[in-house]
Amino acid sequence: MRKAVQQRTLETRARLTEVAQALVNEKGFEALRIDEVVQRAGVAKGTFFAHFTDKDELMDLLIGERINAQLDRMAAAAPPRNAEQLARRLMPLLELMALERYVFDVILRRSGAAAMEEIGPIATTFERMGQVWGPWLATGDFRRDVPVELLVEGLQALVVQTLALHFCALHQHKPMKDRLLPYLRAWLGPFSDTPR
Repeated sequence: MRKAVQQRTLETRARLTEVAQALVNEKGFEALRIDEVVQRAGVAKGTFFAHFTDKDELMDLLIGERINAQLDRMAAAAPPRNAEQLARRLMPLLELMALERYVFDVILRRSGAAAMEEIGPIATTFERMGQVWGPWLATGDFRRDVPVELLVEGLQALVVQTLALHFCALHQHKPMKDRLLPYLRAWLGPFSDTPR
C-alpha cells in the first residue's frame, strides 16, 4: 500500500510540473498562476501546497531544469579557446536567464541557499556551472595567475552583472554580448603566468 501511495505522490508532482511547464510555454513564467495549474491538473489547491511551498519553489524547479538543459548542451560542445568564443557559448544561457525579469529575479533569490532549508535546483546549477566552465577556463587561452575556481566565480559574477544591466533602464540599450565580451577580456585575459 505504501508503494502505491508513493507512486501516486510522484505521479501527482509530475503532473503538476508538466501542467506548469505547459502553462509557462503558453503564457510565460510570471503569468503562471497556481489556481490555473491546479485546475488544469485536476487537483485541489492543497495538493499543490503538499508538493511546493509556493510558486517560487515550482519556478525554482522549472527554471533549474532549463538551466541544466543548457549546461548539458554546453558540456557536450568543444571548449571555447578565448573570450570571444566563450561569450558566444554563454549567450544561450544568458538569453534563457533574461527571458523575463521575473525569471532573473527568481534566479537571484534561489541561487544561494543561505536562507533556505534545502538547496534547490537553481542553486545546484550554479555549482554545475563551475563543473562545466572550470575545465574550459583551465585549458583555454585564459589567465593562469589565479585558481580556476576563482575564475569561475568571477565569470558567474560577470554573467549576473550583465543580466542586471540588461534589465536596468539606464543600461538596457546595449546588447548583452557587447556588454559581456569586454568583461570577459578584462577578467580572463590572457595574461602572463606571473602574478602582478
